[in-house]
Amino acid sequence: FDELDYDVFSNEKWDRLHESHGQNILVHWPDGHTTTGIQQHITGLKAMFVYAPDTQIKQHRFKLAHGNETAVAGVMTGTFTKPMPLGDGKFAQPTGKKFSLPMATFGIWKDGVMVEEFLYWDNQSFMKQLGLAQ
Repeated sequence: FDELDYDVFSNEKWDRLHESHGQNILVHWPDGHTTTGIQQHITGLKAMFVYAPDTQIKQHRFKLAHGNETAVAGVMTGTFTKPMPLGDGKFAQPTGKKFSLPMATFGIWKDGVMVEEFLYWDNQSFMKQLGLAQ
C-alpha cells in the first residue's frame, strides 16, 4: 500500500493502478456510491485532483492483513486551489484552504489484486476544511 498511495495515487500514475486493483473492482466510496471497474475507479480518483492538484497520501498510520483482506489507515492532504465541479455546470470556487484528512481503505484480494475496496473518510470534516461547510 505504500507504493500504491505514496507513488501511484499521489503522483497520479493511473496506468499503474492495475498492479493493485482488478479490472472489475467494486469500490465503495465514503459518500455511499459505488463504482465498478478500474476505469470508473480511476475517473473517481482523478476527480479529486481537479480541485486539489496537490492531493497526496504520504503517511500510513497502520497496515494490517489477514488472509485475503487488508486494512490501511493514513492521512490524505491537499489544497483547494482550483474550482470544484458540483454538477449541472456549477462550481465551488477555491478557498486556498489546506486539508489533512484521516482516511482508511479496506480491501478484499484475489489472485494478487483487490477485487473489492471500501474507502472511508469524514466528508463533513473534509467540506469544513475546504471552507465549504460549517
